[in-house]
Amino acid sequence: MAFLERLEKNIGKLEKRIEKEEMRIKHLNKKHEDKKITKAKLNIEQKKINEKIKATRARIQTLRGLTVKEKKHQEELAEKRKEKEEKKLKKKKKEE
Repeated sequence: MAFLERLEKNIGKLEKRIEKEEMRIKHLNKKHEDKKITKAKLNIEQKKINEKIKATRARIQTLRGLTVKEKKHQEELAEKRKEKEEKKLKKKKKEE
């Protein structure tokens, strides 16, 4: 379960990072409107930020896939444990 918790925590951190990057884009647009930076500078910075956001979203998607895979694995382990316990109970009943 600790592994799943770490995955969820990392996904949360990455989502916060995306929000911060989106805020940076808004601030850049505001600076451009206030004529503090040029359109070329705005486009260059926006492109860099959008690439970071895209990479982060890809990472989040990977982590979500791992989360699903891990949950399935945990369920399979739980089923195997349950089957073993049932077999032990059947053996005890037969012996009695």
